[in-house]
Amino acid sequence: MSQPSVVLATASYDHTIKFWEAKSARCYRTIQYPESQVNRLEITPDKRFLAAAGNPHIRLFDINSNSPQPLRSFDSHTNNVMAVGFQCDGNWMYSGSEDGTVKIWDLRAPGCQREYESRAAVNTVVLHPNQTELISGDQNGNIRVWDLRANSCSCELVPEVDTAVRSLTVMWDGSLIVAANNRGTCYVWRLLRGTETMTNFEPLHKLQAHDGYILKCLLSPELCEPNRYLATASSDHTVKIWNVDGFTLEKTLIGHERWVWDCVFSVDGAFLITASSDTTARLWSTSTGKDIKVYQGHHKATVCCALHDGPEPSC
Repeated sequence: MSQPSVVLATASYDHTIKFWEAKSARCYRTIQYPESQVNRLEITPDKRFLAAAGNPHIRLFDINSNSPQPLRSFDSHTNNVMAVGFQCDGNWMYSGSEDGTVKIWDLRAPGCQREYESRAAVNTVVLHPNQTELISGDQNGNIRVWDLRANSCSCELVPEVDTAVRSLTVMWDGSLIVAANNRGTCYVWRLLRGTETMTNFEPLHKLQAHDGYILKCLLSPELCEPNRYLATASSDHTVKIWNVDGFTLEKTLIGHERWVWDCVFSVDGAFLITASSDTTARLWSTSTGKDIKVYQGHHKATVCCALHDGPEPSC
């Protein structure tokens, strides 16, 4: 198979992963994932591999192959893996799990190289653009910064006691971080570079974005500049697009009929892909707020999506 310029994948409680032609909405490949649901999908920066985070494994699939078998399995978590991502040159992967740990995996070596103990189920992990700090959010409401150079937790904060942090997102230039929780609230901080080993959080804004849970929050990518947006996907069946300048509501994306679990921007921020319990994924225009394509083929809730439509990033 030749490498597609746009890689779009979804996963569902029907125990399948599907690859789609973004423009035609045609499904061209289905991978069976029988042993668990898939909680999160992530594409490597070079578009060669897809990581699927399940319970309790992470499987790595070859995007440019028709093989139904994973290339590798990462096996030391003991509960649902809720977060997975890659360092910008693709040499290592990070993960977070309901087993309370954050792990780092060198893709060129066997096993898990590092483990950090969060002491509560980890729902979300993001990598700071500086590539040297992981930021995790957990079920008890803790946000922790893990300094990969010092190999320790350098910062802890709790925006709302006993309210699960569901999703974290960092602006591409490292200037902002947003945490979304189970009460529909987004907390926004400026990230200030303090000492060499510490990211300081300066409170900037508190946004009551939805009445229900926020299941995913996501800041727009670099090529979206000068516009800066925050997308919030919710159990209220909507996705909202907020202007980061003042956190005013730009658009409400209405069309899904059940919870919206995941969303991902196109490389230029002009489009958003969403995944919903109504079994579909959708492609939206962020400027008009209208859906352009509906990806139909899953038989149960579609709970995660991954999109890579840009060039390979330079570290």
